[in-house]
This record gives sequence, structure tokens and C-alpha cells, in this order.
Amino acid sequence: MSHRRAFDAELSDLKRDILRMASLVEQSIFNALEALLKQDPLIARDVITGDDAIDRMRYETENRCIRLIATQQPMARDLRVIVTGIKILINLERMGDHAVDIARAAMCVCGRMPAKPLEKIPRMARLVQHMVKDGMDAYVHGDVEKARQMCLMDDDVDEIYNLTFQDLITYMEENPHTIPCVVYLLMVARHLERLADRATNIGEEVIYLVTGEWKELN
Repeated sequence: MSHRRAFDAELSDLKRDILRMASLVEQSIFNALEALLKQDPLIARDVITGDDAIDRMRYETENRCIRLIATQQPMARDLRVIVTGIKILINLERMGDHAVDIARAAMCVCGRMPAKPLEKIPRMARLVQHMVKDGMDAYVHGDVEKARQMCLMDDDVDEIYNLTFQDLITYMEENPHTIPCVVYLLMVARHLERLADRATNIGEEVIYLVTGEWKELN
């Protein structure tokens, strides 16, 4: 029993560290979008420099997962907890990278971006942030239904992305002098779309963790 309790404590610590990393990533995404919308290069720079902490946490926690597999030889649900943890870590780390890319784009347009091309980006950003939060809430509570509902929001993000892409292309055609700036917004929209895909991946992992069944929802 003492061995089981020690192993359960290790799994609890693993979950806690994943949630700590998720919190850093959520803040990074929020700050990157703030940097873009407020056109604030200082906020953008903080996002870029803060990514090192996210990367470190990913590799440290992933190494813990590997050590648990090697030393504890977990089976059944315990193994799912650890393998799912690794996959969530990978998706969170990539989310942090997308936030950095948005921050870099923000630095390139700061002070030069006309208001109109930004119109749909905030709506897309809010949906993505909602997805990330709901995905991690579903992980915390083992909530399969919440994970499924969150994944459905990816369709809304894709729809806004397609509309945004067309709008920005048209805007550049009508205002050629804005092309250098608006191209960066195309990149931002793409990174937001990829963030939604990563959130969906986490939702799929939650469903697998709880049910043991793999569902492709993206």
C-alpha cells in the first residue's frame, strides 16, 4: 500500500506540474494578443523571453514521465495518465511557440497597423482562449462532455479564420501600402487557428484518458 500511495503522489505531482505549465501558456497567449491589440512591443518582448521557462518546464516534466514509466512500469489507466501527460505537455509547449510567433508579429506591426484589418482577430482570439481554458478544465475534472464541446468550437475558429483570410487579402488588394503590416496579421490568424487545433488535441487526450478510447475530433 505504501508503494501505491507513493506512486499516486507522483501522479498527482505530475498533474500539478502540467497545470502549472498550462497556466504559463495561457498567460503567454493572453499577453501575446494584448501586445498585438495594444501594439505594445514591451509586452511582446516579455512573451518572447518568457518562453524559455515554458520550454524548461516541458522537458523537466516530460523527463519525469519517462522516469515513471521506466521505474514503475505502469499498466492500464496509470499508463494512460502518464502517456496522456506527455502528449498534453507537447501540445502546451507548441502553444507557447505559437504565442511567441504572435508576439513577434506584434512587434513588427506596432504603431503601424490600421484598425480595420484587426476587426475579426479579437473574436477569433477569444474563442481560442476559451478553448484552451476549457480543455485544461476538462483535464482537471476528467470531464469528457466538456472536452467534446470544446473540440466542437474548432469549427467556429476555422470559419472565422477563413473569413479573416479572405478579408485580409481583399484589404491588401485595396490598400497595397498596408501589405507589409497586414501580412503579419495573416500569420497571426494562422497561429490562432493552430492554437485551436492544439486545444482540440488536448480535448482528444482527455477523452482517451477517461474512456480509454481514441476519438479523432479535429
